[in-house]
Amino acid sequence: MILETIIIIVYSTALILIFMYALAQLNLLFNYLSAQKKQDQSPKFDFSNPDEIPLVTIQLPVYNELYVMNRLLENISKIEYPKDKLEIQVLDDSTDESFETTATHIKTLQQTGLDIKHVLRDDRKNFKAGALKEGLKIAKGEFIVIFDADFLPKKDWLKQTIPFFKDPNIGVVQTRWGHINRDYSVLTKIQAFALDAHFSLEQVGRNSKGHFINFNGTAGVWRKECIIDAGNWEGDTLTEDLDLSYRAQLKNWKFKYLEDVETPAELPVVISAARSQQFRWNKGGAENFRKMMWRVLKNQNISAKTKVHGLLHLLNSTMFLNILIVGVLSIPMLYIKNEYAHLKIYFYAMSFFVISSLIFFICYWFMFKKTYGSSLKAFVQYIVMFVTFFSIAMGFSLHNSIAVIEGHIGKRSDFIRTPKFNINSLNDSWKGNKYLKKNISINAVFEGLLMLYFAFGMYSAFIVGDQGGDFGLFPFHLMLFLGFGYVFFKSLTSKV
Repeated sequence: MILETIIIIVYSTALILIFMYALAQLNLLFNYLSAQKKQDQSPKFDFSNPDEIPLVTIQLPVYNELYVMNRLLENISKIEYPKDKLEIQVLDDSTDESFETTATHIKTLQQTGLDIKHVLRDDRKNFKAGALKEGLKIAKGEFIVIFDADFLPKKDWLKQTIPFFKDPNIGVVQTRWGHINRDYSVLTKIQAFALDAHFSLEQVGRNSKGHFINFNGTAGVWRKECIIDAGNWEGDTLTEDLDLSYRAQLKNWKFKYLEDVETPAELPVVISAARSQQFRWNKGGAENFRKMMWRVLKNQNISAKTKVHGLLHLLNSTMFLNILIVGVLSIPMLYIKNEYAHLKIYFYAMSFFVISSLIFFICYWFMFKKTYGSSLKAFVQYIVMFVTFFSIAMGFSLHNSIAVIEGHIGKRSDFIRTPKFNINSLNDSWKGNKYLKKNISINAVFEGLLMLYFAFGMYSAFIVGDQGGDFGLFPFHLMLFLGFGYVFFKSLTSKV
């Protein structure tokens, strides 16, 4: 009974943590709905007065972006802003042929009168954080705009964001990501689904009540003074954006999130690219929890509620580990439930955690209907998308849990960039991209084994107990089977 007791305790703890996270999401939903009723009264620079138009530096940190560099540079060159108040830095760490083509393109743009510089350094120390820090040393601007290589800001982007820095307490203005290839595949659809929830529910829900949010690494603006005051960019985590965001807010800088300003970008279209991005984000989140936990708890200038939301925010990626634990232990729990009759009351009591799934269902619906409407057809589409998203998210849980564990124990790893593809429509193909890895990840083998494990879980529903089976966990095991199956087979066919 000792082993059974350990399984029950670990399983229950993971369920409780998921439930706490779900309650936090529900609170963010209430915050979000409340924020929709308020009008923004923020002071703004008057751009009709040339004296109120500040000097801005746009930083473009790039590394081997052969497929999207021309698109990026052409797009940025069209941004509407007085040329004498705008500087562009291409922070180029490239080691392939894209370096030469970028240099040539920059020279062409310089001839148009654009103040654009090709900023180079001797090594990639601290990766993106190091490049941003290096560029900051020579940046002219009072405000620092950052775009990753796959982002395509609209012409009036600076006019929509910079005015909010009229408030001297604002350190960052962050915009919402859009998705130029949302409908390319199931993979891009579920990524867009998840990101839409983050950029509406979470960012607005936290920001509207003064809780900590994060600069998302791109499509935002920093006040240069804020970066310096917070300690500048550091490369000791894989998510330097989250790290600097928390250090700035702990020093009482305010962040402004603009849900209505969309910045289009390209989603990863191949599962290997999504894997590398997910690994970096989830490991970086765990690394920042280790780095920031005590700073958040000990800070005397923030409320208890902000601390709770902050810690849950930093533990966001750790939910994948809890999901994996619940999934793996759910099959032993099925047998324990049907073996020990005196524990059935406990299992009935624990079943209320289905409420967690219902909370997520409700929260994500409010975000989904903002884009697709609230018709019956849209709701049916939402149910299909929600089930698909949750299944595939669970299929990523092993991969992401490894990232989380590495982050929590302090194992260091390189910053692995997400390959870009220049995918804009269904007719575009990712095949032949030189940045894709050719080998199959060892993780994919274990994901295949987990697919079989949860097939056994579904089979178990028919044979446990003496009452003709127990199908309470069957839908859960089916979703896990489909999720791990999707990730496994896509990994084999798309080159991990």
